[in-house]
Amino acid sequence: MNNSQIWFIEKSEHGPDLKLFQARFDYIKNPRNGITEKKVILSGGNAVNVIALTVDNKVILVRQYRFGTSSYTLELPGGLIDPNESPLTAARRELEEETGFTSGEKWVSLGKIGQNPVFMESYVHHYLALNVLQTKEQMLDTGESIEVISMPLEELKTRWQKGEIEHPHSVNALLRFFNSPYYGK
Repeated sequence: MNNSQIWFIEKSEHGPDLKLFQARFDYIKNPRNGITEKKVILSGGNAVNVIALTVDNKVILVRQYRFGTSSYTLELPGGLIDPNESPLTAARRELEEETGFTSGEKWVSLGKIGQNPVFMESYVHHYLALNVLQTKEQMLDTGESIEVISMPLEELKTRWQKGEIEHPHSVNALLRFFNSPYYGK
């Protein structure tokens, strides 16, 4: 990429605090036409989600209400990474808090993806946890109400292929998993 293709940030302004995210307004010059536009950027930290497999090849999922779409979604457990927390530590914590399941077994990184590169500067890290067991009770935040569901892996794959898994972070993690050497073992 040459310098004529670089989008230059002329200035930034703080925007509103949105609880999970901090808004910022960047004034960015378009290298194609020289016009500067005000763009909103959300900063909120990185997140994780977990494909948690039991010994009998069931996946631990969560069903929860999502305010943006005013609907219940079936998705992988996950959440935001706390300050000074590694993605793997956050994945272990989120799985335990949301489902009560833990794994001392193998954890595998399935990579990361931008949460929404259009206006967010953060990533979602995907993990696979093998041989999970329910060892604890859920420890939900005050704003959460989560139903834990255990689903056979092949049923999940069929539902994913039919578009019944709608959360884009779960869709991407499952895409990576179903195309990995860990699927089918």
